[in-house]
Parts: sequence; C-alpha cells; structure tokens
Amino acid sequence: MTVVKVLPAYVTQVKDLEKDGYRAIQLGAGVKKKLSKPQQGHLKGLGNFRYLKEFRTDSVESYKRGDLLKLENFSKDDKIKVTGISKGKGFQGVVRRHGFHGSPASHGHKDQLRMPGSIGSKRIGPVAKGKRMAGRMGAERVTVHNLKIFDFDQEKNLLFIKGAVPGTKGSLILIVKEK
Repeated sequence: MTVVKVLPAYVTQVKDLEKDGYRAIQLGAGVKKKLSKPQQGHLKGLGNFRYLKEFRTDSVESYKRGDLLKLENFSKDDKIKVTGISKGKGFQGVVRRHGFHGSPASHGHKDQLRMPGSIGSKRIGPVAKGKRMAGRMGAERVTVHNLKIFDFDQEKNLLFIKGAVPGTKGSLILIVKEK
C-alpha cells in the first residue's frame, strides 16, 4: 500500500482547436514564492503555481480557467497508471546495472570477477552505441500501469494505492486513469 498526498490542481489555461490548433488543458499545482514576469502574466489572478502540466483531451468545453480538480474525479477500485522519476542509484557496475553474471573465480580470472568482459573487436573501430557497460543507474522516467485505488480521504487529500509507485518520498508523480 502506498499513501500519496494529492495536490489540488487548478485549470490555468484551456487550449482549443480554432485558436491553438489542438485541444488541451493546462493544470497548475503547488506553491512557488517568486515567478518570472511572463509567468506572472500567464497566471494572473490564479496564484503562484510551482508545477504546470498540459494534458491533451477531446472535450475542453467542460473546463474553464480557474476550475479546481480534486480527488472527486477518482473512485474506489479505479485502475490507474502512475508516472514518476525513479530513485537514483549512482554509478553502478555491469552486474548490478544489467544483471551480468561475472567471471568464474578460478581458471586464470584474477581480479576479473565482476568485470564486463570483451567490449568489441579492434576491426570494427570504436565501441558500439548502446553497449551495455557500467554507468549511472536510475533517475529516469518510469510508468507503472494497472495499479488500483484502494481508498481515499477527501478531507486530507490522501490517495491509498495498492502497489508501489516510482520515486522517492516527497517527489512529484502523475496519476492518470487507465483507459
């Protein structure tokens, strides 16, 4: 079970087919102390939002600038998908990063236990693009599908999700109903 605090999201902009060429709504959430002048003009009369995110939708007629979207849009046992930035693991070797098995401990493999082995031929020149090697791991965008809403608390803006969601404590995640 994962408990998620849901920020109230306000509609900051409605884009329509005639003016913008596509239909979408822009949502704002969180609080930011200082905004740049262009952001102040864009969000005039709504508040200082830390996060702005645009979602394409077919029906923009039901939304108006300043509308508040709350937890009421979700119900119990809804299937959702959650997108977030996974935990960063730092620089990792090939055994942890790609699941290599390493070399045997004997038969002349001194100091080679967790090494990647050969990385290519001298004939073909430089190392091939996308070669699985040691490097930074994690801290990338991850989407988890088919999670289920177990329960929610409207007064405290809490959402109880059955399963694990990507990211660290306090990180921003995106929760969308599955189609």
